[in-house]
Amino acid sequence: MTESDKNIEQLIEKMMAEEKLQSPSIDFTSKIMANIQVLEEKKLKAYKPLISKSIWISIGIAVALLVIYVSLFSVSDNDLKIDEIGKIYSDKMTATFSGIHFSKNILYAILILPIMILIQIGVLKNYFDKKYQL
Repeated sequence: MTESDKNIEQLIEKMMAEEKLQSPSIDFTSKIMANIQVLEEKKLKAYKPLISKSIWISIGIAVALLVIYVSLFSVSDNDLKIDEIGKIYSDKMTATFSGIHFSKNILYAILILPIMILIQIGVLKNYFDKKYQL
């Protein structure tokens, strides 16, 4: 060992001898346990669906009522076949939307938008599943 190394060791030994051991405060353990409990409470969030059961039931009832209404009251002749009913609705839809013209860009946007929304829903679902995984 060189002389400078010996001096450094002596200096360190002198500093260590002068320094007292530090002890934690009296309520150190209780503070740590309180922090742990807060973290555990954050992890234990209950799953709550985006659309509740009552809303799904309401949507189902509304769709069922719409189907019943359309099937009973929209066609006056009950002897019509399914093809004729489809033709009636097709003619009504054609007459309703015949005056509307879209550019190709708008049509592409209308077609791509639902696809992108579905992709985004899938990506966000995976992200939040990984983030809030127990």
